[in-house]
Amino acid sequence: MKKKILLLLVFLPIMAFSQDNRLFWDGRDWKRVAQTVDHDIEMETRMKRAYLHGVLDGRLYGYLKTWAENATLANDVFGETVDYLSTRELIKSLDHFYDDPLNSYIPVPSAIVIANLYAERVPMDIIDNYIKETREWVNSLVIDLDTLNYSRLIEEKYLRHRAKQP
Repeated sequence: MKKKILLLLVFLPIMAFSQDNRLFWDGRDWKRVAQTVDHDIEMETRMKRAYLHGVLDGRLYGYLKTWAENATLANDVFGETVDYLSTRELIKSLDHFYDDPLNSYIPVPSAIVIANLYAERVPMDIIDNYIKETREWVNSLVIDLDTLNYSRLIEEKYLRHRAKQP
């Protein structure tokens, strides 16, 4: 009986505070910023601006590293316009985009592309298709992540590491 209680006390907090397998910062996180800063508009804007600058800087870094190896690939992969909107306009656009609950699990980098597509007045069928493909892509990644065999991955990593040792 004591073992059961001990196990319950150990595993209950772990289960209570565990997080879902998360791949991206998405609309749920974007909407949660306001709660994090107690709905202080100025702080919310600062946090969102800082996040967007980080995303765009990271994208530029990725482009430049890829371009150094293969310029054609870099232009193909990073070809979408993501700097059409000012940061303030982009925040407003993302706030509006994430007001739709169906968009809540779309990653912020994809939402940035979508916001710029709207701003550039790209035809709606193209934007809708991009959103649909993004949703399908995220769903497939989440399904793959949920069915992933972590013990097999750890074992493979161990075997690779062990094989490298003299």
